[in-house]
Amino acid sequence: MRTLRFHEHGPAAEVLRVEDAAAPEPRPGQIRVAVQACGLNPADWALCEGLFAGDLPRGVGLEVSGTVDALGEGVTGVEVGDPVFGCAPFTGPTAGASELAVLDSWFPRPDGLDAVHAAALPMAVGMAYAALDALGSGTSLVHGAGTTTGFAAAQIALLRGARVIVTAGETHASTLRSAGAEVTSYQDGIAERVTALAGGPVDRVLDAAPFSGAVAELVRTVKEPGHVLTLDLSSDIPGVQTIVSSGAQPRYDVLGEFASLAAEGRFSIPVSRIFPLDDWRAALELSQSRRARGKLVLAI
Repeated sequence: MRTLRFHEHGPAAEVLRVEDAAAPEPRPGQIRVAVQACGLNPADWALCEGLFAGDLPRGVGLEVSGTVDALGEGVTGVEVGDPVFGCAPFTGPTAGASELAVLDSWFPRPDGLDAVHAAALPMAVGMAYAALDALGSGTSLVHGAGTTTGFAAAQIALLRGARVIVTAGETHASTLRSAGAEVTSYQDGIAERVTALAGGPVDRVLDAAPFSGAVAELVRTVKEPGHVLTLDLSSDIPGVQTIVSSGAQPRYDVLGEFASLAAEGRFSIPVSRIFPLDDWRAALELSQSRRARGKLVLAI
């Protein structure tokens, strides 16, 4: 099969390549899928540079949607040919950016949800759900609601009945307003605009734009720094939670629920561009430009 992987650590543009490799065999409790779509994330490029280093070669692509191709020992409740989606293990010689991939956990892909939009769900939903759980309830500010995690978090908070204020650019502002969020710019003056909209401090803040450098400004929108959780792992502002220090683990167990909502048109992750596997470099360049404005997906 063809797969996108690396044999040494370094910048993704230098070490990744599409090549032929042996198809992975599903172990007990796993399934193998014929991949139709694979979501791409900054974490994929970080793997190339040594994140969770292990044996080489290694594959990239953690989010997979396709049809069941083979069943591992003991697998029940699914049959060859069924449409599914889920997260591929990232510790093996190949991963999701391949013609065939194994999955440890998976969910049925409901009618009304295509392969591309199913592949856009796992990371954004799992991370957003966990972050909101760690923060607790109340009026929420989602900074960077134009990111996939921020877009998911805004919708999840609204579905939970919270009042939601977001910062976002014009690309997604109208969609977020239609969903029920109050939208303001992510430019300077966030604290003043947000507290004016909220009529005082908000209860919790999710910083889903880790490269914006806005954490200090966001702290001014709450009563205590601990009410802010940021995806910026380099944040050193006292009291502010990071996604790591909060102990939040991605909630992939809820993906089936959100796939159903997406199939009904009640939830979505915006897909910015779809690339064929051989155009992975163009996807990488757009991802690293921080101007993707939505999910980037490989069509296999």
